[in-house]
Amino acid sequence: MEQLKIADQYKNILQKFTQGLKDIYPEELLSLILYGSAVSGEFVDKHSNLNLLAVLKNTDLEVIKKSSKLIHKFKIVNTLFLTEDYVANSIDIFPIEFLDMQENYFVLYGKDVLKDIQVDIRNLRFQCEHELKAKLLKLRQAYLLLNNNMPALRSLLFMSFTSVVHILRNVLRIKGRKPPYLKGEVLKELASEFKIDIHVWEKILSAKNIKIKLIGREIEQLFISFVRDLESIVTIVDKL
Repeated sequence: MEQLKIADQYKNILQKFTQGLKDIYPEELLSLILYGSAVSGEFVDKHSNLNLLAVLKNTDLEVIKKSSKLIHKFKIVNTLFLTEDYVANSIDIFPIEFLDMQENYFVLYGKDVLKDIQVDIRNLRFQCEHELKAKLLKLRQAYLLLNNNMPALRSLLFMSFTSVVHILRNVLRIKGRKPPYLKGEVLKELASEFKIDIHVWEKILSAKNIKIKLIGREIEQLFISFVRDLESIVTIVDKL
């Protein structure tokens, strides 16, 4: 765990959580994998979670219920319980999620279930298109309700921005590029590939990371520009 780019307090949490799961599931636990920002170096103290994939022999509700107390004790830990068969049979449905896990992960215990994952690019393109179009529809509808509520619009903008950038990293894969992990670098790649206003996207990222403060109608203008850029990207992705 020495190579993880997180503070010792979080390493201690991971050690205690890992031991806790091993105690609860001495026979059922096949693998425990840390993935995401805690491995990539993008972990933000007091804002990020410790994301774990726990692979069990059985994920019936009465089985995963055994870990409830442990889950409640370590609220910063976000654990996804799956079986090995579920992982193998879901790569075609959730290519984005499994590719993201595979990019930055660290095996805390047991078998490495991510190393041999292979994704069909056609499944990846379909998921990207589906999720981007769904996001666009939701943003349009939400704007009608929230255009006079700047705090709510800001929250929606930040939440949508994170998920959209997440999806667009994988659109870069479809176009044959190896995307960076850090969001600031992803934005530069997107600006070179699509006609987006990078200054708008970078401003949203800075505000989300609490480096600048957005006030008044500035939030609405950023929201409008973000949605406009997203519309143009969706049109391109639709033709890939």
